[in-house]
Amino acid sequence: MLFATLEHILTHISFSTISIVITIHLITLLVRELRGLRDSSEKGMIATFFSITGFLVSRWVSSGHFPLSNLYESLIFLLWALYILHTIRKIQNSKNDLSTITTPSTILTQGFAMLGLLTEMHQSTILVPALQSQRLMLHVSMMLLCYATLLCGSLLFAALLIIRFRKDFDFFSKKKIKVLLKTFFFSEIEYLYAKGSPLKSTSFPAFLNYYKYQLTEHLDSWSYRVISLGFTLFTMGILCGAVWANGAWGSYWNWDPKET
Repeated sequence: MLFATLEHILTHISFSTISIVITIHLITLLVRELRGLRDSSEKGMIATFFSITGFLVSRWVSSGHFPLSNLYESLIFLLWALYILHTIRKIQNSKNDLSTITTPSTILTQGFAMLGLLTEMHQSTILVPALQSQRLMLHVSMMLLCYATLLCGSLLFAALLIIRFRKDFDFFSKKKIKVLLKTFFFSEIEYLYAKGSPLKSTSFPAFLNYYKYQLTEHLDSWSYRVISLGFTLFTMGILCGAVWANGAWGSYWNWDPKET
């Protein structure tokens, strides 16, 4: 009962916090001068990460196995993996380009987990003997990390395709270009422009083409990196799954629909 109450509190704290964070994130995209709000959103992401981590630890202790026994726990772990990606990028770059992708993904994932699933699915279930294996837990956790990484990479690349190939794309208007710059944080380009670079003397169409080129190159680079990481995790997950399957079923590969 104590663990169930603690898990209930932690999930609601995390969902409330991430809802506030996404609101702050949208405000800071429109009003860049509010740097304090941006710092608050990052602190909110950290608080949510610790809440989700506390939930996973509590569920692990109460159930006696790693919390990946049903769809609800798997979605919460996927959410935790998205926070890991967000944190890694934040450590590398204080302005965190991936936050535009990871923040909405986290609230959608947690919203579906909490509101889209039946209450009965929120309860931990007892694993059958074949699933009570550390190898299986390694396989499932690796695959969920892979799903989170490939989700971010695919969204980045989808944005790249939309911007690069849509001929009548009117997003690069004089007002909306600033939103793009704030979204993907091209601070070094803005710095050159503010310091009197040759960009100031160029015509506005050329200016837009330059920024569009920088934006697509940035998206291309990061989508490639993230998808490459996801592919590596995917490969490791398949290998771990094959090792577990051999121990549980006596065969590394059974050609079932998901494996195929």
